[in-house]
Amino acid sequence: MEFLGTLWLGTPIWFWLAFAVIVLALTAFDLGVLNRKDEAMGIARSLKLSAFYIAIAMLFGGWVWFALGAQAGSEYFTGYFIEKALSIDNVFVISLIFTYFAIPPKYQYRALLWGILAVIVLRGLMIAGGAALVAEAHWVLYIFAAFLIFTGIKMVFSSDSEADLSQNRAIRWISRHMRVTKELHGHRFIVQVPDEKTGRTVRAATPLLLALVVINLADLVFAVDSVPAIFAITTDTFIVYTSNIMAILGLRALYFALAAMVHRFHYLKYALAGVLVFIGSKIFVTDFLLGGAKFPPLISLGVTFALIAAGIGYSLWATRNDGEEVSSG
Repeated sequence: MEFLGTLWLGTPIWFWLAFAVIVLALTAFDLGVLNRKDEAMGIARSLKLSAFYIAIAMLFGGWVWFALGAQAGSEYFTGYFIEKALSIDNVFVISLIFTYFAIPPKYQYRALLWGILAVIVLRGLMIAGGAALVAEAHWVLYIFAAFLIFTGIKMVFSSDSEADLSQNRAIRWISRHMRVTKELHGHRFIVQVPDEKTGRTVRAATPLLLALVVINLADLVFAVDSVPAIFAITTDTFIVYTSNIMAILGLRALYFALAAMVHRFHYLKYALAGVLVFIGSKIFVTDFLLGGAKFPPLISLGVTFALIAAGIGYSLWATRNDGEEVSSG
């Protein structure tokens, strides 16, 4: 029992084990209950399942608040809301990837599930690396902060035009170095097919695996924004990792609802830009104007939540007639 109380990365091991149990239980629930057969997920089911995952994340945040204190709790919720909002951009890119590879909706959930499992590992490695850098040199946070401010400003002036995935270097490289079938083979990622030249049976990837690989590469790109953002809020590795993963776990459920209405979140990017600039500026304010005093975490949580809520609310209000225009046209 003493072992469970031992600190690992600043947090008792039993906290990490409890989080691991939650993640494993949710994954088993997905694999064993929700994903037993291939079927498209409707918007209503997507929203209900999303509400379930959000409730789990909120309950976990409440436990963190109660067990580790108000500061840890508010930092967790701030990181969770930022990652959740940034994931809307992920949805747009994932939708483009599925469309490019012609993946039917009934197979998309399986690809998203395995993609999330890979993200749990990849984000863990990135966060561990970031934590090691910050622990060795505090000035790394200034680089993170400057990057966030730059990213926020760039986001304001970025174009919403769709990317041409046929010109994506990663896709072109993978297509040249992997044997890929031209058609899907159900929900399988790897199949045995006859070689066109020799006639021998060989292993080949399906477009579903290619889509999965590209989705994970895209997540690494998005993590370059989200990981520095959470480190700008807190350097507590437990809070950084759990808030990130809790937000990502619910993404696959929310995807099908957001993919159908992602065009209605056009103005959210301006709110996200404001959040990134605020979080980045907070580090400079804390160190150079407050003399290193801790920036009130509840203020960070309040500003972050207010900006994101305003961005979502205004986007939905400004695009409230979009459906009517499409139907009338």
